[in-house]
Amino acid sequence: MSTEEKSLHFIEQIIEENLSNGFPQNKLRFRFPPEPNGYLHIGHAKSICLNFGLGLKYNAPVNLRFDDTNPAKEEQEYVDAIKEDLQWLGFQWDKELYASDYFQQLYDWAILLINKGKAYVDSQSSEAMAEQKGTPSQAGVDSPYRNRSIEENLALFERMKNGDFEEGTHILRAKIDMTSSNMLMRDPIMYRVLHKEHHRTGNDWCIYPMYDYTHGESDYLEQVSHSICTLEFVMHRELYDWFLDQIYDENQVRPHQYEFARLNLNYTVMSKRKLLQLVQENFVNGWDDPRMPTISGLRRRGYTAASIRKFCENIGVAKRENSIDYSLLEFCLRDDLNKTAPRVMAVLDPVKVVITNYPEGKEELLDAENNQEDESAGFRKLPFSKEFYIEREDFLEVAPSKFFRLSIGNEVRLKNAYIIKGESVVKDAEGTITEIHVTYDEDSRSGSGSEASKRKVAGTLHWVSIPHAVAVEVRLYDRLFTDEAPDSHKEKSFLDFINPNSLSIIKGFVEPSLATAVSGDKFQFQRLGYFNVDKDSTPSKLVFNKTVGLKDAWEEKGKKDTNSINNALKDINKYFKVSTREERIAIRKAIGETLSGISNYSLLQNSLKKNINNNKSSLLFAQFILKYAPLKSSDYDTEDLTKLYLMSLRSESTFVRSRALLNLIHLEYDLYFLKFFKEEVLKLKNNPPKSATEREKEFIEQLLNKL
Repeated sequence: MSTEEKSLHFIEQIIEENLSNGFPQNKLRFRFPPEPNGYLHIGHAKSICLNFGLGLKYNAPVNLRFDDTNPAKEEQEYVDAIKEDLQWLGFQWDKELYASDYFQQLYDWAILLINKGKAYVDSQSSEAMAEQKGTPSQAGVDSPYRNRSIEENLALFERMKNGDFEEGTHILRAKIDMTSSNMLMRDPIMYRVLHKEHHRTGNDWCIYPMYDYTHGESDYLEQVSHSICTLEFVMHRELYDWFLDQIYDENQVRPHQYEFARLNLNYTVMSKRKLLQLVQENFVNGWDDPRMPTISGLRRRGYTAASIRKFCENIGVAKRENSIDYSLLEFCLRDDLNKTAPRVMAVLDPVKVVITNYPEGKEELLDAENNQEDESAGFRKLPFSKEFYIEREDFLEVAPSKFFRLSIGNEVRLKNAYIIKGESVVKDAEGTITEIHVTYDEDSRSGSGSEASKRKVAGTLHWVSIPHAVAVEVRLYDRLFTDEAPDSHKEKSFLDFINPNSLSIIKGFVEPSLATAVSGDKFQFQRLGYFNVDKDSTPSKLVFNKTVGLKDAWEEKGKKDTNSINNALKDINKYFKVSTREERIAIRKAIGETLSGISNYSLLQNSLKKNINNNKSSLLFAQFILKYAPLKSSDYDTEDLTKLYLMSLRSESTFVRSRALLNLIHLEYDLYFLKFFKEEVLKLKNNPPKSATEREKEFIEQLLNKL
């Protein structure tokens, strides 16, 4: 096998095998079938890139087919947004089609199935049908209406179509096998009554087909050769084929369904239902909020189509589910923007700087490179004057040895300008620095070729000339969720992990070259990150969104939190070695401060579980997690807590037992949970271990009094 063949993903391998076995290449056809019940998200982008990528690779047409079979949830707004997203990503479909195009044909085929004795009208309640369906290990029970006559079924189905019945009173079911091991084959629903206006067919229909019936038949009508779905549809394939068997003409292309692993991206959710909830409950400002994982949200935030396509290429096409780190998406974006985004100056937390030895009224135009990664980007003129802004964090009056920014008595270079030296500060009544006074080296201008211009200094700062500065609004975005898997925790809502700091709005200043920037323009604010102009901007008020930082702050925070957990666990060992209570208190406080600063739910949960073992250091650390981490007692699994407390109360160490007793006394547990440990606590009272201290005995009495 050639190197090229080895690099093919499994769907390409299937297609290559089909072609080698005689399938005509000119019969290849793919489709992207979105439901118009919400906006597309980054997970859909993977499917889009896969299907349209196959179309480009094999020079085959790709249909855009809207699965519009549920008018209760579908809107024209979603249709328009989906088309816009596809075109923005750089793809163009062959035919724009709708499942509703086939309503009459689907109805005619349903009549055919009734006449064949393979479909029937069921008049039971949904609850009754659910009971009769059985379980994976127990066969289902036939509906009492399963053997209705063909004539009765035809009459009822026509009346359903004519709108004679209320919603929920009758459905059309396929007659397959109520004992099938695949529960989807147990007489699935084909049609239900819905008195809803359809966005395309209006009130023409009072019955609407189900997805499992519509999907394969629509593929067949369009002569789609390879119908590619995500893994959750594996069990649906048998039903897909059964419906095709009923109408297939061997002279036509028969579609085949193939499944690949969908995209699971951490720190977000991929359910359109949950995304809709975020919108409807105002956790975000619409589907295109830059914190949303929707394609429109990513576009508004400043993502490029090329970066999303590259991301989808990098993660590949696989058969097994896995979770992709959000950092990879951001890496692809940085890599793209680094090549294309102009470098500009902006100050987001300004403090005024005055050059005391710079001539009054003097202004200069300095040369500034637009993008060192792109030689063709050229240079721009940057105004410089006696007064300018720098970032407040770029100055300290008294600086430590490794502070390479501006401080009193120390020099730094201003990007594209001069070397300056900190001399003094002006403060307001509260002691806040309002001005920094500096001197400059007149001969040190960047690019002048002088000896002074070649002088090396420790740091380089960005700046904006005050007389020329353009005031702007800047929206700083963070991840919408604080947990890496917000919708994966039992008895917790994904909304519990909303990041309260996911958006902050500040006022900043940018260089004057940005005054004419328009919506969608992208820039690198030097030393700060990548930003783009938001659609809310007007000529009189520029609004910038922070797209992504220059470094992966979340990955760094994740590593920092993990390192903090590991270091705190090491400190626990010292707790057992020191000889005084004061030393132990100091260690406990340090560990407590560390744990209280970690908000990663999954990290804390996993750390607790990992430390439920017979090692005294591990048990004490787990008890400290309960005490100090910013999670509620109810956030932890009851079984884990029970195991931890039993093991802690039986520990050989009085420190472990005492901390467990204190946690049971002071943390919020219901009385039923506490009483589970009463017998264990009584054992400690009646037969105290040799290591028991008087303080531990006091804690035992306090807990027993509470019980």
